[in-house]
Amino acid sequence: MKKIKIIIADDHELFRNGLKELLKKYNDIDIVDCVGDGEAFLEIIKSTKSIDIVLLDITMPKMDGFEVLNQIKSLNTNIKPIIISMHDDGIYIAKCAKNGAYSYLLKNTDQDELIKVIRIVSEGKKYFSPKISEKMINYMSEQTISENILSKKEQEVLELISKGLTTKEIASKLFVSSRTIETHRANIIKKLEVKNTAELIKKATKINLI
Repeated sequence: MKKIKIIIADDHELFRNGLKELLKKYNDIDIVDCVGDGEAFLEIIKSTKSIDIVLLDITMPKMDGFEVLNQIKSLNTNIKPIIISMHDDGIYIAKCAKNGAYSYLLKNTDQDELIKVIRIVSEGKKYFSPKISEKMINYMSEQTISENILSKKEQEVLELISKGLTTKEIASKLFVSSRTIETHRANIIKKLEVKNTAELIKKATKINLI
């Protein structure tokens, strides 16, 4: 039986060791090494050619998971990264998927799911659970909306509103009348479907307009 050769890259020693002990129980899995940061991982893969999968954390010292993903791509290796993270935000998932991750798991993923994903990925297939896929799709659709929803001038006004400038100050900065700024503000509030400035800032931040 060909074993799936894995490196675990995570800066939390307890989690790293726990994962190693859990995976050692499976006959088709071989834990080649465990490291606490991205730089140590890259040193290993430069000298060890037969790694199939890296179980990769995002938040690590010296070199984070995003940079490791970029390095894996530039080194043109056959290593397939599976992200295991505590972050469940769509922006993290989408960024990892875009940079070559084969799967994205949360740290509270159960054992059966983890083993299933490792085996799927070892065959060269990508796997994102329905829940993770939904978060990624929601984030990406919000990005598309945010790119098209406001005019260039409205975007400019929104950024100045977010910095705490008054209508008069914004009008002076953009060399237009206060009435024009009020019209822009009303249009922005209507387009983002909010009631006031506080809600406007909150929603604009959520969908990455500011």
